[in-house]
Amino acid sequence: MHSEPIDQIPLTRLKGVGPALEKKFNQLGIYNVQDLLFHVPLRYEDRTKISLIGKVKIGDQVQLQGEIVNSTIQFGRRRSLHCVIRDSTGFINLRFFHFSAAQKEMLRTGKQVRCFGEVRRGRSGLEMYHPEYRILEDPENEPVADSLTPNYPTTEGLQQGRLRNVARQALEILEDSGQVQDYLPPYLTHQLGLQSLTEAIKLIHRPPIDSALSWTNEAINPGQKRLAFEELLAHRLCMRRFRNDSKKQSAPQLQADDKLISRYLQILPFTLTGGQQKAYLQIAQDLASVCPMLRLLQGDVGSGKTVVAALSALHAIGSGYQATLMAPTEILAEQHLLNFRNWFAPLGISVGWLSGKSKGSERRQILDSLAEGTCQLLIGTHALFQNDVAYLRLGLIIIDEQHRFGVHQRLALREKAATGDINPHQLVMTATPIPRTLAMSAYADLDNSIIDELPPGRTPVNTAIISSARREEVIDRI
Repeated sequence: MHSEPIDQIPLTRLKGVGPALEKKFNQLGIYNVQDLLFHVPLRYEDRTKISLIGKVKIGDQVQLQGEIVNSTIQFGRRRSLHCVIRDSTGFINLRFFHFSAAQKEMLRTGKQVRCFGEVRRGRSGLEMYHPEYRILEDPENEPVADSLTPNYPTTEGLQQGRLRNVARQALEILEDSGQVQDYLPPYLTHQLGLQSLTEAIKLIHRPPIDSALSWTNEAINPGQKRLAFEELLAHRLCMRRFRNDSKKQSAPQLQADDKLISRYLQILPFTLTGGQQKAYLQIAQDLASVCPMLRLLQGDVGSGKTVVAALSALHAIGSGYQATLMAPTEILAEQHLLNFRNWFAPLGISVGWLSGKSKGSERRQILDSLAEGTCQLLIGTHALFQNDVAYLRLGLIIIDEQHRFGVHQRLALREKAATGDINPHQLVMTATPIPRTLAMSAYADLDNSIIDELPPGRTPVNTAIISSARREEVIDRI
């Protein structure tokens, strides 16, 4: 019995794995036996039975067995090794465009072969292109697989057969060692109806023979369900850690300049909706806190998110701090620039522009104004956070179309803009409808504000899921 932890057992301990093959595994992020056990299959193949050649159809993934009755090299646009195999019900062609002299010798006439692949229409009738195969010495007594065959993610130079072989050895080590370390207590897995981690790994790599091929696609594999739960739980815990770490950090307490806010609202040719007012009040409370704000602002196109972002920027500027607004594309950033300059120019607020196209004296001028604090609001793309961009007192970061940016990118932006122990507040916006349960999971590091009503006269936005079978209808409607 193995006493050594399986995450300490190197791959080279497995038969057939030398330094060269180990590097191939490293490219997949696999460095030890435990990593190999968590390298789960993409799908499964049914090699538990031998199909009859005469009954296969185009598109079938089947395992066939027969005698090679012809093996030749054919020349044309592409040189190929062409083999014909026969069983008691018919013939089928095997074609290999990449082959060696050893393969040609192995696949010679008279040999018995078992192969697996997809049946396609070829120039010689039904064909299999580059099927997996093996030569049989005793075809009558050659056993078939006793479980579904896993098909793993792989890389160049690492064939499925070799990967399955080392995965099989890793499972034997798991059987011998007893179990992998399970961080979930048994009472919890029992309460949730989940498999233990060890059993889940065994089920995923070696499904029972009566399992359906749709196990992975239809989420009915108990092993897959357990690993999915663990992955979601780990994500949730990471988000909670991000959140807790954020609460330990300091941010500038931004107090709104009521006169500045009032002047801006008077400029607008409309009054704020209840949803906009509610969202801004939530943001204002965060901005006045000593902890950095991390808030997601959701709202349909036309709901007025930009106005709420402008109010938030004015809140920071009125407190003597700078604000910045980043968009993923120059077109969207330029739209924001036009709106904010129209709104802020009458208020005497300087709005700057910076993108990847900003060069020479224009770029130097905006960088100087940022460092001096005369640029109060900077709008642009990713260029806002390049190494040579320095802010005098950045209090608020606004990110539009936030789904283009991940958690680590948002944190990186905040850390880059931090001054000493003081971190700027962050407001991220999206027009993409995000269900509450998904927002709580994927964006658990963010508080959530929703503008749930449109300004008067705006047409409501309806989001619907349409089957791909109705694609032509959708195109005609557009």
